[in-house]
Amino acid sequence: MENEASYKNRKVISIGTVSELTGLTERQIRYYEERKLISPERSDRGNRKYSFMDVERLIEIANKREEGVRTDEILQELKKKKKKEDTATRNKMIQGQLNARFNQSNRYPKK
Repeated sequence: MENEASYKNRKVISIGTVSELTGLTERQIRYYEERKLISPERSDRGNRKYSFMDVERLIEIANKREEGVRTDEILQELKKKKKKEDTATRNKMIQGQLNARFNQSNRYPKK
């Protein structure tokens, strides 16, 4: 699962390919970037590079736009989702630290 996540997050896809995969025009894709809905990386030559996660997000954005959802509403929703994911990740890390500390202290019983 972790390899799948890293594979999906690698920014290697050109804007032309993203356009073909999503059905969006390059102009629409750049507009969503301007609206901070996606964040491509730039190659050494300045070309935009996208990930498969970006492609999935663009499809989600396009679907919401077809439903009449405004880009600022989509951005707020994405921020809430990110905050929720960050909180869940932080909680897992804390739980892991607590488990490690608890297991370590129980390994050597007090005399």
